[in-house]
Amino acid sequence: MSHTSRHTALDALHRSLGATMTDFAGWDMPLRYGSERDEHNAVRTRAGLFDLSHMGEITVTGPQAVDLLNFALVGNIGSVGAGRARYTMICQADGGILDDLIVYRLGETEFMVVANAGNAQVVLDALTERAAGFDAEVRDDRDAYALIAVQGPESPGILKSVTDADLDGLKYYAGLPGTVADVPALIARTGYTGEDGFELFVAPEHAEKLWQALTEAGAPVGLIPCGLSCRDTLRLEAGMPLYGHELTTALTPFDAGLGRVVKFDKTSHADDFVGADALRAAAERAEAAPPRKLVGLIAEGRRVPRAGMSVVVDGQVVGEVTSGAPSPTLGKPIAMAYVDAAHAAPGTAGVGVDIRGTHEPYEVVALPFYKRQK
Repeated sequence: MSHTSRHTALDALHRSLGATMTDFAGWDMPLRYGSERDEHNAVRTRAGLFDLSHMGEITVTGPQAVDLLNFALVGNIGSVGAGRARYTMICQADGGILDDLIVYRLGETEFMVVANAGNAQVVLDALTERAAGFDAEVRDDRDAYALIAVQGPESPGILKSVTDADLDGLKYYAGLPGTVADVPALIARTGYTGEDGFELFVAPEHAEKLWQALTEAGAPVGLIPCGLSCRDTLRLEAGMPLYGHELTTALTPFDAGLGRVVKFDKTSHADDFVGADALRAAAERAEAAPPRKLVGLIAEGRRVPRAGMSVVVDGQVVGEVTSGAPSPTLGKPIAMAYVDAAHAAPGTAGVGVDIRGTHEPYEVVALPFYKRQK
């Protein structure tokens, strides 16, 4: 394993834009181009352009592609219509979360699984191993795609100006092949910002042309390039989990409050997906004695909570912060945290975060912190 970072097809362009680059899951990625707050606010009020080419695309094809995915993942993939997408997870045999994923059904027997950058190899290895005995092929397509996202309320108008694809007919969590700025693309109405937006999967050699076309189309309505830093504050406000923070191998989907993604009755053989038995037990445990609950915390003061800090009540540790940042939209520091059920109800009094020995007061709120006006 070499320690040289991988570069996306847009690397030179990011540097020409003066981006601050950072290593992220083995990739050199733009952290920010200018002000994180400006980039965040652009996505909330206008539009932002992201390079997400570090995400891991894995293609699954063949007569038993559905059967393989139903066995390998916790969701019911057979119920995903062609041209639609589904949020799901891949778990270990013990129920621990290996990654959260989006699965796109491109056709009757063709799927694209999109994994987080840091887990792409783990997911690829697990799918390959789990494919044994199925008439299906698992293909590493990480180098076949660049991924560009345009997110924010102005994104439909921007994209419409460079494509004749039917964007109005494209629902949330759907994807269709089309041409954007004369470039063939899979156009998906998905994102990780809490706003309306699109993710465009294209061949790497077309990435720069597409980025430039979107930049020009978006300039009149205030679109700007955005880095990973504001992507994190946007998803945090939207209450969206990040692998390695809210989701880990130490947690099952039920511990994470995402038990709804697990479908036990998806096949005629009730027990035949990886982790099924452990997840049934986890579901029963969660019913009997609720696990720690993922909640939102809003600071009363100015100090920013960070992952790993303890949540305290009367000097006792009752939870742990998983993500924290200043919220540009709320104008206060916010955090997501797993908190004992007894202290997890919105409005619970006396909850604090231990920030370097000081117990700073926080308000417990239901997630998400921010929901866009439809």
